[in-house]
Amino acid sequence: MECTVRWMGDDAGMSFVAETGSGHAVVMDGAPEAGGRNIGLRPMEMVLAGTGGCSAFDVVLILKKGRHQVSACDVSLKAERADSDPKVFTSIHFHYRVKGKQLKPDAVARAIELSKDKYCSASIMIGKTAEITYDFEIIEET
Repeated sequence: MECTVRWMGDDAGMSFVAETGSGHAVVMDGAPEAGGRNIGLRPMEMVLAGTGGCSAFDVVLILKKGRHQVSACDVSLKAERADSDPKVFTSIHFHYRVKGKQLKPDAVARAIELSKDKYCSASIMIGKTAEITYDFEIIEET
């Protein structure tokens, strides 16, 4: 895996462009009080978003492999960070909303547990400094 992060220069304040080996790019920026212009995600927001994406990806894949009729999945994350540097995440709560037909709570819970404990590299890494908790709701597709 490769990534290049490039500062956009003095005129851009604290804006950076990250270009990945898969050919995608994303803008990151700092808060205005830190010299940023608020034109992109903060780097730690990117870490949090990536963690949510990694886990949601796993949950959908696990449910689909189990032949469950899942049609939507989103996860909201609420994180707390340490007060002093390095301001690592100290806790993250994941709230999953999974939509489908006749989804069983035990199947959804198992998919989330497998992601949390075995498959989601991001949450397993972050779990070294942060307490990870979750809950979920199932929305019956009509």
